[in-house]
Amino acid sequence: MRVRKVIVWMSISLDGFFEGPGGNLSWHRVDDELHQHFNDELRGMSAFLHGRRTYELMADFWPTADRDPASTAPMREYAGIWRDMPKIVYSRSLDRVAWNSTLVPEVVPEQVRALKEQPGGDLTLGGAELAAAFARHGLVDEWRLYLHPVVVGGGRSLFPAGTTLDLELTETRRFGNGVTLLHYR
Repeated sequence: MRVRKVIVWMSISLDGFFEGPGGNLSWHRVDDELHQHFNDELRGMSAFLHGRRTYELMADFWPTADRDPASTAPMREYAGIWRDMPKIVYSRSLDRVAWNSTLVPEVVPEQVRALKEQPGGDLTLGGAELAAAFARHGLVDEWRLYLHPVVVGGGRSLFPAGTTLDLELTETRRFGNGVTLLHYR
């Protein structure tokens, strides 16, 4: 039986930040080509694993994005993918979650390993703090980092100080907007 993988899925700047100063994400270069790539890849996943911040950011926009006339076709498509996909939200501070989500208070390695052994597609993880927690427990199988050709000069780093990972580059792909996928195992 194939074991599902946990895949960290994050956009980062050239200087290693996933979020600029003050939570700024405006530097993300997500055009229709890149967004369609995201849709094509994420559609086959079994669940989204979110930390609190990522969940709140996503839940604030995606549930109704397909009704916004300013949304592009790939954005409208992703709104449906996000709503329909089961989500596991790791948070000690949230009391409840919606949109096909399950609330889990903390990362318990045995529970994650059991989740990985269930049938279905892989599990995509979004959120730097959650990624760090999974990495500390050896639960991350792959890293799909979308490197944006932008220097933001500060913000929140994807990897906390003291993080050491020995990774193998398995794929690269350059998109028309200059973003490069770095796929590590």
